[in-house]
Amino acid sequence: MDTNKKNRERISALCDDALPKEDHELASAALRTDEGRAAWEVYHLIGDMLRTGESADLSPGFSSRLAERLAAEPLHPRRAPGTEAEHAAKPAVLAASSPSS
Repeated sequence: MDTNKKNRERISALCDDALPKEDHELASAALRTDEGRAAWEVYHLIGDMLRTGESADLSPGFSSRLAERLAAEPLHPRRAPGTEAEHAAKPAVLAASSPSS
């Protein structure tokens, strides 16, 4: 497993008070790095927002701009309306080799 990913998982568990004692030393070492401190800050910000329900200071209109960008994103072909039945009707081998999938 990627060391940075494992360190982020340890830091996340530490923030949640769910880190086993045997991993505390490794989490402490990770927190002495720039990446570890950044992860600690982000995880605490996420936790604060989840607990309070308050949003971060976002620029005016952020939510509507985000909604517009999400709406403009193309749908995954298997999720596009009308294609679920088509894919389900094809055998898996044929669907994988089909140029339309």
